Amino acid sequence: MMNYFMILAVLLPLRTCYSHQDALVFPVTYLNISKDSAHQQLLVEWDVDNSAHDAELAMSFEIQVCRADENTTVWTEFHNITLDKSGDPLHWIWDSDLPLECMSHSVRIRSKAEASRIWSQWSLWETVLGLDTSNNSGPQIFPNEKIVEEGSDISFCCVAREGKIIEQLFREPAAHDFSHINSQVGLLTVKNVVYQQRSHMTVYCQESCSEDECLESAVFLVGKPPDTPNNFSCQTEDMRIATCTWSKGGDTYLYGHNLPKYTLFEEFSKKVIPCTDSCSEQCLCSWGIGQQRIYNITVTVENPLGRKTASDVFDITHRVHPAAPFQLWGQCTDTEIALYWKHQNKGIKLFCQTEVIQPDGKVQLHNSSDTHLHYANITLSGLQPYTEYRVRVRCGAAKHFWRWSEWSKALTIRTKESTPSGELDIWREITPGLGGQNVTLFWKQADSFQANGGTISYEVTWENLEDGSKSESISLSSVYNRTKIFLDNHSYKITVKAKNNVNYSLPSVLIIPRSTGNDKELFGEELKEEQVNGTEDGIFLSWKPRHTYDSYIIDWCNFPRLHPCDLQWKRFGPNTSSALISSAAFVPGVRYNFHIYGSVANRPSLLEKKTGYFRELPPLFDPVVEKIELTFNALTLYWDSYPTNESQSGFVRGYHVYLSPIQEDCSLEGSQKHVLQDDSVLCKYTIENPEEKRYTVKHLLSNTKYKLVVKAYSGGGETPIANFIYIDTPLNSNMLYLLVLLVIVPSLAAALCCWKMKWVKECCCPIIPSPNKSKVLSFKDFKIGSEKTLKLSDCIPDMLAVDNSKAEAQKLNPQSQLPLSSIEDQIVGHNSSWSYPKENEERDFTSTSTPQTHTWCANFASHLAGDSDQYQILETLEASMSGLSEVLYQPHHYSGILNEDAVSAPRETAGRKTSLRYISQTDVHCLGRRL
Repeated sequence: MMNYFMILAVLLPLRTCYSHQDALVFPVTYLNISKDSAHQQLLVEWDVDNSAHDAELAMSFEIQVCRADENTTVWTEFHNITLDKSGDPLHWIWDSDLPLECMSHSVRIRSKAEASRIWSQWSLWETVLGLDTSNNSGPQIFPNEKIVEEGSDISFCCVAREGKIIEQLFREPAAHDFSHINSQVGLLTVKNVVYQQRSHMTVYCQESCSEDECLESAVFLVGKPPDTPNNFSCQTEDMRIATCTWSKGGDTYLYGHNLPKYTLFEEFSKKVIPCTDSCSEQCLCSWGIGQQRIYNITVTVENPLGRKTASDVFDITHRVHPAAPFQLWGQCTDTEIALYWKHQNKGIKLFCQTEVIQPDGKVQLHNSSDTHLHYANITLSGLQPYTEYRVRVRCGAAKHFWRWSEWSKALTIRTKESTPSGELDIWREITPGLGGQNVTLFWKQADSFQANGGTISYEVTWENLEDGSKSESISLSSVYNRTKIFLDNHSYKITVKAKNNVNYSLPSVLIIPRSTGNDKELFGEELKEEQVNGTEDGIFLSWKPRHTYDSYIIDWCNFPRLHPCDLQWKRFGPNTSSALISSAAFVPGVRYNFHIYGSVANRPSLLEKKTGYFRELPPLFDPVVEKIELTFNALTLYWDSYPTNESQSGFVRGYHVYLSPIQEDCSLEGSQKHVLQDDSVLCKYTIENPEEKRYTVKHLLSNTKYKLVVKAYSGGGETPIANFIYIDTPLNSNMLYLLVLLVIVPSLAAALCCWKMKWVKECCCPIIPSPNKSKVLSFKDFKIGSEKTLKLSDCIPDMLAVDNSKAEAQKLNPQSQLPLSSIEDQIVGHNSSWSYPKENEERDFTSTSTPQTHTWCANFASHLAGDSDQYQILETLEASMSGLSEVLYQPHHYSGILNEDAVSAPRETAGRKTSLRYISQTDVHCLGRRL
């Protein structure tokens, strides 16, 4: 029980504190809303009952906005504010994205103290009705304001009459799909409105009917708010009238009463400045100055889409901008101009500035102080005689300078004439003549020369320095810059002077040396010309300086191929040893010749000669090949005497010979590869001597067709390869001789053999007569059947083969004179066969196993006895003894044997079995061939 009361004692204070917080609830006692259709805003006003609270109270309000026929809230916002005891209503503004006329809008609010966690009850909904609840006579388009800002997003709505449905809602010039809020209200939203060639757009709304009252349209202007006035400032010319100016700004696309309107308001006097603005190029507004000196002026520009302001605070005495001087006139001498002018700024001390524009465009400024008189003046000195100048003047306030006035109108004035200043720059060209020299004299105005007059002429005088004869002179007008005179071989002094209406200039002197009759020495023909190279800016020359000369002169012709060649020259000081000669007349491919002279006491002497090109080009044409000498593996070219003089467009440095076979690329020894545009490869040979007129190409192939060309090259390269010369190398004679030896000679030998075949056959393998054709066998008595039988003595064989044992063969001595019967007895019982000799050194007899057909040569008695093996097919037996083979190889041994047998009686041989047989040579191989 005690614990319960203790817990209750702790909780009761907490319960009392919590109830106190909950008691801080102040419900809304007053709520009112209205609408601003021009700005599409809801204006909300409300009040709460905070009388029970004595101090200031921090409150939180939750505000909700909803539209009719919508179940969801379109906007919720929390608004915090501190309430005081004044009891003034609270205000809140809501910007609607939809025209408020389209439909009804409702607002409700609830509140709570910031220290409390409990909200009050919601107030009742306060509603502003839209036209969707009214019975209209036709569809209506909102908003009512007909001006739309460019670049903005805008929503159009169309409210239909009661019971009607919006069928179409669109705009021109671009169509958009629209959406329905409900069947009676349509919504069209346009993003980023753009000005498109016309300043308006039209919105159309169509109900679901076809009568005229079912269609409604509205025109909206597209424009921009005005720009902020820039460069806004105020000033005065004479302390009587003040003028404010500012930039006009960009086009707003609006017109008529919607154009920007400007208002000037002075903050110190709290007055609108009564002025009429004008905005042609820039806007300005003027008013009369009274006693006020300090101003704070604000300019406001506005149109239906917005307003902008700009301000300027100033002391009018510090804003003096004088008017431009006028009525300029002047008085001049040859070097000075006294200039006068008038101004309108009476009572204001001015500071003026005079601008002098020289003939070359340079500008000089001269400052001067003005006075309160009606005119002012300034003296301009240090001017050139007889020179035209343009002058003009501007002024500013001497005290509290603000701005320069505008420039006065320019005055053109010329100073008077004076004696010519400086000297003429003269030069000469000397050519030999009959009994003297032809001297062409040139002159030009040097940089330091000034004519100082309008009409100028030249006087040329020449005087013989040797015999003291009277000088001669001629006068030339200003259109001439050269003259030609003839002098004898004496030395002469030539002077040239310029003259205007006032006086002569100082004379320019040139000494012509005495002619010695040696033209080579006079014209430097013994000097060697040195080649020089051009650059992008000109042709660079250098020479060896000599301390004895007081100046150097370089001359050349701008157009060396013309006559006259437009001689040019340029002088340099004694300490100069190089120069870059440039001229607009220099063109590539033309050779220019330069002569460098040293001059002392006006006596020039030729020192060096140079020649070069501004830029070298390839030679104009190719060398003409006059002759070609050919061998089976080389060729020698001869070309014409190729010119290397000034007619060429570059210094000829040498020649290139290009060569290649017709059917393939070239890769000859000692050559370089040169690839053409079609990727074919030529052999390239270089001749670096421009005086060379022949060249030999070696290592060619015989009996081959080649193409070749000869090109000259210079520092500018060579012309493209276009035309070739075609040649054929002859057949190699050594190869021809070898062909004769290897082919023709054996062929002739073979032909001769064929032609003399009978003789060759008889020589190498003589024909052995056939036994069948023998006269011995022509008798009928000796014929047995179809064969004829010869006596052994009548048959001398070419070869005999005896097959005997080695022991028996050794008994048969080739040199022995054994009778035939004994030989026959030794070989009885042995089969015999012929061995054919081969083409080797041993000439062995090789047995033949193939059966052969033979003509028999046997003993006549043996035939009578009916020898049973006379028709036996011979079997091949190899000779077993070399001694016997040697005997068998030599026919004369058989001859002896047969001769012995021939003298024997037939009875002696009767019944004797013999193996000696005769074989015709028609079946014998002779020298490896069968005849």
